[in-house]
Amino acid sequence: MSMHIANGRWVVWLSLLGAMLLQIMPLPDVVEAWRPDWLLLVIIYWAMALPHRYNILSAFALGVMLDILLGAHLGIRALSMSLVVYVVVLHFQRLRNFPMWQQALMIASLVCLHHLVVFWVQFVVSTVTFDESLFLPAISSLVIWPWVFWMLRRVRRLYKVR
Repeated sequence: MSMHIANGRWVVWLSLLGAMLLQIMPLPDVVEAWRPDWLLLVIIYWAMALPHRYNILSAFALGVMLDILLGAHLGIRALSMSLVVYVVVLHFQRLRNFPMWQQALMIASLVCLHHLVVFWVQFVVSTVTFDESLFLPAISSLVIWPWVFWMLRRVRRLYKVR
């Protein structure tokens, strides 16, 4: 194994670590509801770009880590992120060829799916109430997806991640 390929893997895991840090970073209450799902966006990108390497197992492991960091019930985000990445890996060729606006709409739909699954499991496990602010991260994710896609694509090409 050449050192260049190993460096490419480190780049991916560093981007996922950065997304994890952005996901748990404290924000003011005003913008907390609008926080994009950074980790989900980054794992979706890598699942679209390299579905043979970063797929459901990666999403599950990252979801468990996120559950631990957030102090949530273990496995809720792991289940949800695995489901979303399964859909992405199943249709990655189609998603890659969508225009950016259509891709962003699909990502927003997947983020909505993520939040609905998390809500449903939390509803089954404990008592939570439905709130419309559940969909605000999907809107912010829709807006920042082109930037995330462009940035990660540049990183992937610069470091020749395969």
